[in-house]
Amino acid sequence: MRNEEAARLDKPWARTLPARMVRGVVLRGVFGTIIDAYARQQIVGHELLAHLDKPAIFVANHSSHVDTPVLLRSLPPRRRRRTAVAAAVDYFYANRLLASTVSLAFGTVPLERRSRGVDIHPNGHLEPLINGGWNLVVFPEGTRSRDGRVGVMRSGAARLAAKHGVPIVPVHISGTHEAMPPGSGWMIRPPGSRWRGRHTIRVTFGLPIYARAEEEPLEVMETIRLFMAACGADTTPDPRLAALRAARAARAAKTAEPALATYGQPA
Repeated sequence: MRNEEAARLDKPWARTLPARMVRGVVLRGVFGTIIDAYARQQIVGHELLAHLDKPAIFVANHSSHVDTPVLLRSLPPRRRRRTAVAAAVDYFYANRLLASTVSLAFGTVPLERRSRGVDIHPNGHLEPLINGGWNLVVFPEGTRSRDGRVGVMRSGAARLAAKHGVPIVPVHISGTHEAMPPGSGWMIRPPGSRWRGRHTIRVTFGLPIYARAEEEPLEVMETIRLFMAACGADTTPDPRLAALRAARAARAAKTAEPALATYGQPA
């Protein structure tokens, strides 16, 4: 299934005012209550969002199903109400009931995760979303990390941001993998703790990144990876970037050869 076909499964009604009102109640009253019962949530860099005057693409690591509600409730209310979350079409849109549930609860938009991560087709469903002033949450690894490490991040978010001139806000989420690791159907207590023990979940926002159209998307994603590494994450560099830089250096050396050959020769 291509992203253009995934667009047919989108639920625009989930972005209407009534749906957003229901989502706010569910996020605070249901997910908020559950998360607070199992974890203390901390937010770092929240003040960096106050100066954003346009929609943004929030690019975050992904190691737990609880990442989405944790990130959404960390956003300022006005921005949260107009934020959509990219969701794997093969997982969350496998049937109508599940698709409608996640669309209402989290404001999801379906994306094919075997592509480069984000659809920038001119007739795709993200075009009117971004143009309409909506923020987008993207988990560029394409799937949840099984060991808590940050995997290789796909570059679709960088291309989308450059095309629309919107900033990327890097986000690092820690503690969710321990609170609800892949394979668990519910949040768990810290090992060895009493029944009231709670994890610490931290959401760290970084400085906005403005990707340029002429900039290599892999370089943009490397900046995001370095931010996550600075937050203490164990990250995985994209091997394509090393190959790209090596090829670039080889071209530069080849271009410099004629000039070096004539350097110092009498005119």
